[in-house]
Amino acid sequence: MKITFIGTGSGKASLNRFHSSLLISAGGYNLLVDAGDSISRALLSRDLSCNSINGILISHLHPDHSGGFAALIVQMKMNNRKEPLEIFVHHTLIGTLKNFLSFSYIFAERMGFPIHFAGFNFDDGIQISGELYFIAKKNSHLEEYEVYDPSLSYASASFLFKSGDNIVCYSGDLGSPDDLYLFKDYKADIFITEAAHVSYENILEMTIKLKPGKVILTHLAEDGIPGINPASIINDSMIIARDGLIVSVE
Repeated sequence: MKITFIGTGSGKASLNRFHSSLLISAGGYNLLVDAGDSISRALLSRDLSCNSINGILISHLHPDHSGGFAALIVQMKMNNRKEPLEIFVHHTLIGTLKNFLSFSYIFAERMGFPIHFAGFNFDDGIQISGELYFIAKKNSHLEEYEVYDPSLSYASASFLFKSGDNIVCYSGDLGSPDDLYLFKDYKADIFITEAAHVSYENILEMTIKLKPGKVILTHLAEDGIPGINPASIINDSMIIARDGLIVSVE
């Protein structure tokens, strides 16, 4: 399993980092995790063809995680894509995404390639391909928004990816330090966590308790992690991600 960090920035736009996005590759399948604003340019900056993506998995609908979704599909059409595209999102958000495409005048019949929506439920496993599997768990990132419009879905997910015996956990955006422990019953080879909504001390505590093989910090503000000098992290078991970082687990 190979993980390419397409973007490692926070929700604030930056000239140095694209918004958070990962490309997970296993067994010939390329899964894009999140598609925030400017994802099309972010892929170009890594010399990655949008048509090499087999599926898109969206953690939640904040614009820095989903705002580039419609534009990316347009780029696929403009690059003469023919292969099917799979969209994985919590089942309560399928209608919202379909409406987003329609309101953007993007109609499946005009794209020239099939678009398949696959809704997941929290805690259920999804076999994406012969060698890639994921489980989504609900985190609390959007819970504070529920008071504004109870008619909306506030699904926000953290993910565990598995290929063979290898496990990668990705926190997505979090609501509290407790969300770092959603997959505490699994031994992660790589634990990728955002560092914008939880403190560095929270992450260190999680590392001590869960002992993942490697921790990678992403979703970083322009000035990095408050109070942390990247040069001070000398242990190879923790990495501050940068756009274009590639890590593999075998």
